[in-house]
Amino acid sequence: MALIASGAVIGYSAVAEAGGILLYEVGQEDSGLANAGSAARAMDPSVMMTNPAGIARLPGNQLYVGGQLIVGRIDFDPDGNTSTYGGDGGNAMVPTPGPSLFVSHPMDERSTIGIGIYGNFGLGLDYDNDWVGRYVVQETSIVAASIQPTYAYRFNPKLSLGIGPRLVYGNFRTESAVNNNVAGATGYADGQMEYEDHDTAWGWNLGLLYEMDDFTRFGLAYTSKVDLDFDDRPDFRGLDNPVVDSAVQQIAVNRVGLGLRIPETITASIFHQISDEWAVMGSLGWQNWSEFGDVAVELDTGLSDASAEADRHYQDTWHVSFGAQRQIHRHLRWNMGIAYDSSAVKNGNRTLDNPMNEAWRLATGLNYRWDESLDLTLNYTFIYLGDMDVDQTKAISGQRVSGRYSSAYLNVIGGGVRWRF
Repeated sequence: MALIASGAVIGYSAVAEAGGILLYEVGQEDSGLANAGSAARAMDPSVMMTNPAGIARLPGNQLYVGGQLIVGRIDFDPDGNTSTYGGDGGNAMVPTPGPSLFVSHPMDERSTIGIGIYGNFGLGLDYDNDWVGRYVVQETSIVAASIQPTYAYRFNPKLSLGIGPRLVYGNFRTESAVNNNVAGATGYADGQMEYEDHDTAWGWNLGLLYEMDDFTRFGLAYTSKVDLDFDDRPDFRGLDNPVVDSAVQQIAVNRVGLGLRIPETITASIFHQISDEWAVMGSLGWQNWSEFGDVAVELDTGLSDASAEADRHYQDTWHVSFGAQRQIHRHLRWNMGIAYDSSAVKNGNRTLDNPMNEAWRLATGLNYRWDESLDLTLNYTFIYLGDMDVDQTKAISGQRVSGRYSSAYLNVIGGGVRWRF
């Protein structure tokens, strides 16, 4: 316990504050529908990400190449309960690009194979270095990219099943300030602590697609959890206070191991073609964020080893979305959708490194059929996170950061090209 406490005094516990966000958008046409019908539409190879069974109904060889950019505003306003001096951190949102690629190939009338490369987990925050929460976090990011070979089998004209083993590469980085003005010292500039590591792990995507008739189909998809283990030595710089520097040298940290979990998900979707002009769709989903909140921490030092589990008190979330498509003419399709995701944290458990909240999505997009072999897709999603209260106190130093993120939001702009050959 004393070892862990010593680490917290020097800002070391900030390493355990890893966070992330699970994205529905990877530049595919579904982005313009706010994820509505994502496990049932099955209109291009990107469906293997949301339901691997969906590629069984795709005719011929198909290639989809997409991309997107996430921008937005996440501003923190400290209140009078904050005990650390400093600024408000500015707009912490880091512009985040994301490419994707999906290919499908029918082997015969029943079997289809494919491969997808995409990144749908992670986001980054970058606060000003002198902000009030710098001893908790200055910069943090967790990003995961997946490679997913996929196989789907069409048992009959109605039922298809699919499986996609998923190799996930994850990178985690965090940086925070170290308070040199402890033990009665004053006048020292802040030191720095930086930690970064990467890992690979396996997961699974499973899916079922049931086509009730030519107009209506139902999809059910499961995405397994993925356990990422980061293991590296933190880098300390600028520890000008001899007391702080001596504490770090005495602990002699050789490595820090962090066990993080990308949550498992279940999604059920329905798609219905009302007429040649209109189609409607919807999705209901569950995400197991409660397990993601349990962060395993291991310390290997020159004195001894220690391990613990940091419980961030996350809770499971629910997703519901509704969307519609209008075929304006034979070349142009208009997509629109609305979605709601419940919050993975309550106000009292929200943290500065991952200020999650309930999210509303409003999305729209266009799909233009250039010719029989080429489609172009453009979409936009507005994600409103709203007001998020934070009141976070460091366990040992007692430094408190309290305030609110006001009217936080994200803009997701994406698009892609689909070839049939």
